[in-house]
Amino acid sequence: MSSTLQRQIQQFYDASSGLWEQVWGEHMHHGYYGPLGREKKGRRQAQIDLIDELLNWGNVQHAENILDVGCGIGGSSLDLAQRFGAQVQGITLSPVQAARGTERAKETGLEAEVEFQVADALDMPFADNCFDFIWSLESGEHLPDKQKFLAECYRVLKPGGTFLMATWCHRPITPATGELTVDEKQHLEQIYQVYCLPYVISLPEYAAIARELSFADIRTDDWSDAVAPFWDIVIDSAFEPQALIGLLKSGWGTVQAALSLGLMSRGYRRGLIRFGVLSAQKPSSITL
Repeated sequence: MSSTLQRQIQQFYDASSGLWEQVWGEHMHHGYYGPLGREKKGRRQAQIDLIDELLNWGNVQHAENILDVGCGIGGSSLDLAQRFGAQVQGITLSPVQAARGTERAKETGLEAEVEFQVADALDMPFADNCFDFIWSLESGEHLPDKQKFLAECYRVLKPGGTFLMATWCHRPITPATGELTVDEKQHLEQIYQVYCLPYVISLPEYAAIARELSFADIRTDDWSDAVAPFWDIVIDSAFEPQALIGLLKSGWGTVQAALSLGLMSRGYRRGLIRFGVLSAQKPSSITL
């Protein structure tokens, strides 16, 4: 990852994570509003439901050593440690997030089970074959080399282990839909600039990369309808008094992101932005 992009991502989350926790809590990801996105629920519950639905969809019933790639302030890491009684490593580019995750682990009595550190997902500081479950919830979109990201996950995953990812994507490119239009590309570029993204790819492209890397039992699904209401709810929350005060204190990057929330909402409505989920296993043995 280039030092410039890495610094931009770090600064964005260093500046915005405290405000997000203040307004939304410890989970820094979409909420789940039912398969068609029509269920009404509190925003915190919607985010917990997304974790539940992903684990159920991925058929993850047991894990002992978990890697949370793009851990934020530790919402998923602590949840997974409690669910499975597992050891969890969380990595992020943000020192502020890693420090807050460590604080939250101590607050919840999980400091012996959960560890947070600053690390690059394209060059992870872990040995081969050391995690039986890798969880990546909305971090792939930040990475400038999608193949290397999945290759690193494959490397550190134990044979027989499970990789489960949810990530921002753009619509699939098919003969029926055609290539991305100039207008669609411009819309994506605006999102990239605001949220420190190098680019996003389609869910079928992620599946193709996973196949090339020898992942097995690859499954994908498009959950765009289920999560799309999230962005309008975030927009509404930005007008709450504590959010407005926090925005004024958090710097221009966070203010710009708040002013640009409609980019994501419109992206979902036009079918350009997709919420892709992918599950795969590292084969227990390799047949030559």
